[in-house]
Amino acid sequence: MKKMMLLACMLAAQAQAAITVKDDAGRTVTLAKPAERVISMAPHVTEMLFAAGGGKRIVGAVNYSDYPEAAKSIPRIGSNREIDIERVIALKPDLIIAWMHNSSERQIEMVKQLGVPVFQSDPQTLDNIPDNVVRLGLLMGTEAEAQANASQLRQQLVSLRARYANRPPVRTFYQVWDKPLYTLSGKHIITDALRLCGGENIFDKLTVTAPIVSVESVLQADPEVIFGTAEKNYGGVGLWKPYGTMHAVRKDNLFTLDGDLLNRAGPRMVLGTAALCEKLELARQRRAK
Repeated sequence: MKKMMLLACMLAAQAQAAITVKDDAGRTVTLAKPAERVISMAPHVTEMLFAAGGGKRIVGAVNYSDYPEAAKSIPRIGSNREIDIERVIALKPDLIIAWMHNSSERQIEMVKQLGVPVFQSDPQTLDNIPDNVVRLGLLMGTEAEAQANASQLRQQLVSLRARYANRPPVRTFYQVWDKPLYTLSGKHIITDALRLCGGENIFDKLTVTAPIVSVESVLQADPEVIFGTAEKNYGGVGLWKPYGTMHAVRKDNLFTLDGDLLNRAGPRMVLGTAALCEKLELARQRRAK
């Protein structure tokens, strides 16, 4: 009897020690103990892991994982489009944080076959960002730092919402790339950032998350503001300057922002959203001119 009771207590203790969270795909991820060797499969994930207090636990990351500074020295396992599976195996991870996008499904299935738990991080709203930080902290046993940083992010979002609540709407075109001309639909977190600032995405209703659109369709929609991001080998928003009758051109509302702060759904996106809001507010002020 005593042995059975002891066994029951041990099993109960093990059950309590297990860590279980839901990832952004709605899947349950369970670890027997906090993760100590973590691989990041996206730049925004790397930033999340540092914010969650787990920077020293990252043993591998994809290209462009360059923030914070310490992230630059993490061994590379490939890109977010193609990873070196043998390198992943050699690093002996006990947790992999993946990002689901159109080209990643095959490689995510590959890493799942390794038997290593996979957490999929794909924030759809700004509020999902601090939520991700908290869940990653739980998986790594760094809850205190994760909770503290998540709390700061939530407070910053509360302040932004209070500042820009009920501001007059501004019709906006968000340009991801110029050749071909890519934008983002209402399914993308960028649209959530725009909404917080009082911006209206002119392509909000498109079904594809990152659709290709025509110059003619943008001209027809006649946005009041056009945003682009600073990237290499990218023509930028200057392509619109010849179209002098467009509202955004007439009011000089062609803005370029830091792509790392907006195109990565990590903690710094809150700062990117603040910059987005400031430019939309500037566009409102120019209405009187």
